[in-house]
Amino acid sequence: MFARLPLTALRTFESAARLGGFKAAADELAVTPAAVSHQVKSLEQHVGVLLFERTGQGVRLTADGERLRLQVHDALRDLLGSLSALVPDRDTHSLTLTTTAAFASLWLIPRLGDFYRRYPDVQVRVQTDNQLVDLHRDAAVDLALRAVIQPDPTLFAQPLLAEFMAVYLQPGLVVPDQGPLDLISVPWQSQAPLVLDWPTWCERAGQSDWPARARLRQYDDEHYALQAAVAGHGLVLASSVLVADSVARGLLAPYRAQVRLPAATYCAVCVPGQERRAPVREFIAWLRSQVEGCA
Repeated sequence: MFARLPLTALRTFESAARLGGFKAAADELAVTPAAVSHQVKSLEQHVGVLLFERTGQGVRLTADGERLRLQVHDALRDLLGSLSALVPDRDTHSLTLTTTAAFASLWLIPRLGDFYRRYPDVQVRVQTDNQLVDLHRDAAVDLALRAVIQPDPTLFAQPLLAEFMAVYLQPGLVVPDQGPLDLISVPWQSQAPLVLDWPTWCERAGQSDWPARARLRQYDDEHYALQAAVAGHGLVLASSVLVADSVARGLLAPYRAQVRLPAATYCAVCVPGQERRAPVREFIAWLRSQVEGCA
């Protein structure tokens, strides 16, 4: 019965009609204006009438387009209401967030006690996963703490901590001028144009002989790599965010601190509207206070 219903085109048309243009609809739907135009044209062919008039200033709805806009908007709103009714009721005193194991253990968890002191009635559940959770599809997750290079325009994002990569070592560890050199390696994931690895840092630092001298101590998790550096097993190329507490406690010290590789920005992200829910709003405000305290 509904097999030939052009749902994607209808959703695209509704966005363009409501926002008054193809560019605005493209931004909302995270597609290109050309894709929006294509969907609108396919819908016009499907119904056999023009829905938009193309002008020098953009587009405007025709009379047929205005009638369809009202009907499609009401239908999509009803559908959204039906879907929302299936979502489990959220506990107003709980918050589920997702982040990486390294960020949770090295930055978040040590500070979480302060949140509970300020908001004793809010229960925080921390899920750790190195794979990005689709917040639009997983309604059980309220908030994600992520290292972001390019913000997702479909999500609300609160920037928190600017990150760079630098080299750290156990205080007092001697770096030999010649001979073998122990370098602790982690497969840092990044979308940045600059590769975040030892050869890149060595090139920027003018240490062209290091890669040939290096004995790599490889770990698949940032937490283990930092623990190895604390134990004096070598130098580690690490995130300034994740290493901050170890440096503050005197467990690690920067080596050639002026040599840095720019990386990501840690952000609190959620589906738009979630940031207004009391526990999410309170948690984001608390995160900001922690960041300001670190500045």
